[in-house]
Amino acid sequence: MNQYLDISAEVKEALGQGRPVVALESTIISHGMPYRKNVETALNVENIIRENGAVPATIAIIGGRLKCGLTPDEIEYFGKKGRDIAKASRRDIAALCARGEDGATTVTTTMMIAHMAGVRFFATGGIGGVHRGAEKTMDISADLEELAHTPVTVICAGAKAILDLGLTLEYLETRGVPVLGYRTEELPAFYSRHSGLKVDYRVDSPEEIASIFYAQQQMGLKGGMLVTNPIPEEYAMDDTVINRAIDQAVAESVEQRIQGKEITPFLLARVAELTGGDSLESNIRLVYNNARLASQTACAYQAML
Repeated sequence: MNQYLDISAEVKEALGQGRPVVALESTIISHGMPYRKNVETALNVENIIRENGAVPATIAIIGGRLKCGLTPDEIEYFGKKGRDIAKASRRDIAALCARGEDGATTVTTTMMIAHMAGVRFFATGGIGGVHRGAEKTMDISADLEELAHTPVTVICAGAKAILDLGLTLEYLETRGVPVLGYRTEELPAFYSRHSGLKVDYRVDSPEEIASIFYAQQQMGLKGGMLVTNPIPEEYAMDDTVINRAIDQAVAESVEQRIQGKEITPFLLARVAELTGGDSLESNIRLVYNNARLASQTACAYQAML
């Protein structure tokens, strides 16, 4: 057992009994939404996971401890502190733990801590990827590298629409990460269902996703798997509206010289402002949708063992 890792009693019991567990990130709480909407959403996601037969494990770093499973009070703490909490990627974990500080886990660090604890499935909104203009900036999310070597299945609504989706797919292909489309052959574009880009394989049931991940693990293949689950049609945004907002937000980030780990929270918040809050509601609904599918997949996987 990792000496820095704390697994909540609920999650530890579920793992010990061979029950399905689904990991959740904490950056979406601290950096993704305003207070109290962030806390309300986080608790709702946990309830959705329970309603679908699995146990939620929200992941974070608190006081230098890697936490797999948060209490409602800890979720409230993260929601209130918001962006005062450091956004923690792989490079930050050791320093935060050594200093006894807090960290909001990204896709990367949530995968890492989930794997340490023995959790195989993770529901999130969208992964990071290759940023627009990366041929000059080299701004590529650590999420893609983590998917290449950490054996966790990530269920998302595609890469965040603020990114270069084509280059993101190319990078995943190079690193050998299978990209599955749930009931679609097209990569969903986070706020919308269409990108014009193809995934590697279409899958039509949680059982099919579980069987592919099972085969990957049994073969000893390294790395994780990405499942892209389109936002429900009734919550999808008009492509023209969302792309116009994204283009403006990206232009403003360049003007203001916003870089590194600050750029994604800035872009998501600015897009929410430019769309009158519509993108925030879409974001929440796609997370709920991914939590359902992740829970069903975790249940199907557990039934195979």
